[in-house]
Amino acid sequence: MNVVTIGELMLRLTPPRHERFVQAESFEAVYGGGEANTAVSLSCLGDQAVFVTKLPAHAVGQAAVDALRRYGVDTRHIVRGGERIGIYFMERGADRRPSDIIYDRAHSAFAESSEEEYDWSAIFAHADWLHLTGITPALGKSTAALALRAIHEAKKRNIPVSFDVNYRAKLWSEEEARPVLTSFAALSDVIITNVTQAKELFLLEGGDDEALAAAVREKYGCKKVAFTFRRTLNAERNVISAALFDGEALFRAPEYEMHMIDRIGGGDAFSAGLIHALGKGMKAEEAVCFAEAASCLKHSVEGDMNLVTEGEVYALMHSSSPRVLR
Repeated sequence: MNVVTIGELMLRLTPPRHERFVQAESFEAVYGGGEANTAVSLSCLGDQAVFVTKLPAHAVGQAAVDALRRYGVDTRHIVRGGERIGIYFMERGADRRPSDIIYDRAHSAFAESSEEEYDWSAIFAHADWLHLTGITPALGKSTAALALRAIHEAKKRNIPVSFDVNYRAKLWSEEEARPVLTSFAALSDVIITNVTQAKELFLLEGGDDEALAAAVREKYGCKKVAFTFRRTLNAERNVISAALFDGEALFRAPEYEMHMIDRIGGGDAFSAGLIHALGKGMKAEEAVCFAEAASCLKHSVEGDMNLVTEGEVYALMHSSSPRVLR
């Protein structure tokens, strides 16, 4: 399956080990971003992943492109130009101290790009799926218009659209986000969100998770609704689970309690796992289990990107034993 993703690729700077920002004398550098993480994960699972963005035409911009190429992502439609790459600083939490993120992405090349800069016919020439997140429209009116254009281009070609709501309070308020995110949801075939977002952003009510998912589906006319769940035990130990509603029933994935190596990108790994599973024709019950297993494995991988194979996901689905493979 050929999946197109569109969004911002950023430079992530992290103090080593569990140092705080005020202690740091050096930073570990990796690249990541919601849609880019999904593209890499899809490529590792065996799909053809196309990532679209805009990056400066200097060496750091090229390093970001190369970070995707090394995992097989198609980068030919990345536009080059602009002055800077978006940056975010991530301080790893420990025990009862949570992780913290500081964004430095204003006026980035992608944030200031426009829909006219992209060759939409070429981007969608071989596409089977489009995936977007709520982060892209949060960056400004131009990126919101760009993402909306991508959806309309997909719709013209009868290409399914998945939308991860991915609300980020540090980027915009609920009042700013609500009309934009609901407009994107109304154009999507698969909506990925959580119970809090469904209630507080979409202003929906449901007696239980299935009723709430049914309300999302009815309001926006999508085919499937996925909920992700997370319980935080401490900064390094979480419990995750998920559910998928297909219009007939709500199917739940098993819970995974994890000691996390890296929290970032877990939701993107879920999105990639779900797209991959649905693209292979898995039924809803198996698809949500596959996606949740993929997300669980991401938490064991350093960096933003989920570097696991389809076989490793299946192995986790069918066995709870982390034994050494010999």
